[in-house]
Amino acid sequence: MRKRIHQVAVLGAGVMGSRIACHLANAGLQVLLLDMVPPALNEKEKQQGLTEKNPAFRNRIVNDALQAAVKSKPSPIFHNSVLQRISTGNFEDDLHRIATCDWIIEAVVEQLPIKQSLFEKVEQYRKPGTYISTNTSGIPIHLLAEGRSPDFRQHFCGTHFFNPPRYLPLLEIIPGPETLPEVMDTLSQLGDRILGKTTVICKDTPAFIANRIGVFSMMLVFRLMEQQGWKIEEIDALTGPLIGHPKSATFRTADVVGIDTMVHVARGLYENCPQDEQRDLFQIPAFLQQMVNTQRLGDKTGEGFYKKIKSADGQSEIRVLRLDTQQYEPRQKFSSPAIEQARNISDLGERLRFLHGLKDRVGEFFRHFTYALLAYVSHRIPEIADELYKVDDAMRAGFGWEMGPFEIWEALGVAQTAEQMEKTGYAPAHWVKEMFQKGYTAFFVREADRVACYDPQQKEYRPVPGSHEIIVLRNYSQQKIWENAGTTLYHVGDGVLNLAIHTKMNTIGSEVIQGIQKAIEIAEANYEGLVIGQESPNFSAGANVALILTLALEQEWDELSMAVQTFQQTSLRIRYAQVPVVVAARGLTLGGGCEFCLHADAVQAHAETYMGLVEVGVGLIPAGGGSKEMTQRASEAYRQGEIDLPKLQERFLTIAMAKVSTSAREAFDLQLLRPGYDHITMNANRLLADAKQRVLEMARSGYVPPSPPCIKVLGREALGLFLTGIYAMQEARYISEHDAKVAQKLAYVMSGGDLSEATEVNESYLLDLEREAFLSLCGEPKTLERLQSVLKQGRPVRN
Repeated sequence: MRKRIHQVAVLGAGVMGSRIACHLANAGLQVLLLDMVPPALNEKEKQQGLTEKNPAFRNRIVNDALQAAVKSKPSPIFHNSVLQRISTGNFEDDLHRIATCDWIIEAVVEQLPIKQSLFEKVEQYRKPGTYISTNTSGIPIHLLAEGRSPDFRQHFCGTHFFNPPRYLPLLEIIPGPETLPEVMDTLSQLGDRILGKTTVICKDTPAFIANRIGVFSMMLVFRLMEQQGWKIEEIDALTGPLIGHPKSATFRTADVVGIDTMVHVARGLYENCPQDEQRDLFQIPAFLQQMVNTQRLGDKTGEGFYKKIKSADGQSEIRVLRLDTQQYEPRQKFSSPAIEQARNISDLGERLRFLHGLKDRVGEFFRHFTYALLAYVSHRIPEIADELYKVDDAMRAGFGWEMGPFEIWEALGVAQTAEQMEKTGYAPAHWVKEMFQKGYTAFFVREADRVACYDPQQKEYRPVPGSHEIIVLRNYSQQKIWENAGTTLYHVGDGVLNLAIHTKMNTIGSEVIQGIQKAIEIAEANYEGLVIGQESPNFSAGANVALILTLALEQEWDELSMAVQTFQQTSLRIRYAQVPVVVAARGLTLGGGCEFCLHADAVQAHAETYMGLVEVGVGLIPAGGGSKEMTQRASEAYRQGEIDLPKLQERFLTIAMAKVSTSAREAFDLQLLRPGYDHITMNANRLLADAKQRVLEMARSGYVPPSPPCIKVLGREALGLFLTGIYAMQEARYISEHDAKVAQKLAYVMSGGDLSEATEVNESYLLDLEREAFLSLCGEPKTLERLQSVLKQGRPVRN
């Protein structure tokens, strides 16, 4: 039976403990955060007249740590209000408070005696049945529980969060020898559904799963770099997004993690894995040990493989370490025609096959790197995990790989890759050969609503637990209904369609507009409703800027006007469809992507949704219905008894300042999401399934589309206020002349024009004003400069 978890104690407020506490509070749990009493009063406390009995002194360490975490970037909290769920204290005065907690997480320093000493004290206050776990990244779980009571050992396990806990979704859960199954089940489900984690049950082996494979891959890269004569920036160009890994690639990742930390883990693996066939790879290279000796530890010391300096003109410059001279030099851009060709291949599997087929030194690097990695993970089954999918889950969620090792192997072709591995000297484990002998040539069998994985022990395919509860669009390839160059429409079961956008950065151009219109048409004819969303990290970065710029430069005003009008009509098509339309938003949801959200029946937003109407940054205003919609939402607030001007001003500033939410929770504050309509999903893996469920709920309750509203606009009353504020901002030099012009256009639209008094208008009236303002700004030279800057440099010029 699963236990309900409401209150959690976190013991230790260091970098991990404080951020774990913050994320537990993000998820709605009540948190008690404890740490040590300081050894003595500091000078500031003495000047304040504090004594060692004063709570401000006794809780200084924990309170300072929590404040440091909250101020850190990126923020560990969704919203400042979550801090109300965290109370603080110290081990001497407040440890008794753990008696009211359902779960206790230990996160003190990684030293076995210190942890064991704390557990001895915990047993004095912990009530029987309370779950207790350790956030150790490598100390064996069975050693930590030695000497504890049977009830303690039965409810004890490892819960290894990855840093930063808010952003990295992996949670490794490691049972001890006596841990009860219900403890593992409860924490696994809580991690998944409440904390938004990819929970992976691991064996109690050194470094568990993700760090075992991740550190191996980094040490492998170090060896190949030395053997093949690569430079640091060349390796990072090869081992980042090009192969579906994060932008930090190899050496930037090492700097972020801490080179001393990586060395500590690698050394631990060398010492504790005597049977590992690749044990020697974990020996620390001379250049790495030299960096530790000279305190070049990465970000924590300001220099590692990379170092940020101020150039002569005052600009920041990133320099890279030359391992032979131990000097920092300017980075050199690395590319080749083949690499540039690979970057243009959008499908990762196809791109990997292309890269591994190259006959140059780039292809040689990838073959040795990948074949060694795949051989290594095959030999770790069943040592670190019995199930292959756990390795893939851990690497995707913990290290940010788009594909796990076994998925990469499948993308390259399982049988032919195994054959090439043998020829290159990287023999797979024996169970892989047994799988071939059984006639199986794939690790996974994917069907629309479930996935099966080959089980080397049972020598057959077994269902992946929970795979029927999530939607993975590639598994619905046989359920494609329609597609064009920028979108694909799937039937995802129960009469619900899902439209996935797959343009670059999921930007919105004619193909996406066509896709949405067609998807709604098909849904209205034969289906229950529509989800718009996909599994990529970002919902949409907004409209296709290149298209807008091209039409504006060529002064194709009629065509540009038609494009804007079609965009507006598509937003209204979403609003007034005869079936429910739900947008599954995540990551960047900007500009036009945000406007689609504003017009949907509901938004199912991942917790990490960064939403905003950002058009003013490029010298434009929202013209896909966004300006109209924010004015309409202000009008709805008036009808609920709110004072008119302040509510309109809030929404005006949201657009005029190009505010972007730092979380889905903050999007409610910006009035971009609506209480009672829009919901949050913590686990990105569940987002599409949750959105589908919202469609079904509306459809089964007798969905009726909304009626067109009458919108109250305030005319000159609002326009005068806005123009006065804009003038003051320009006079104080907070905004440029062109910023002021853009803001004035927006003010005119959201005020409803130069009307002598408050008036009720329809949507078409505001959409016309919106479109006219947009087109006039497209003719401004400074707007065109900003658009060109976005395309060339990735950000608008300030002019």
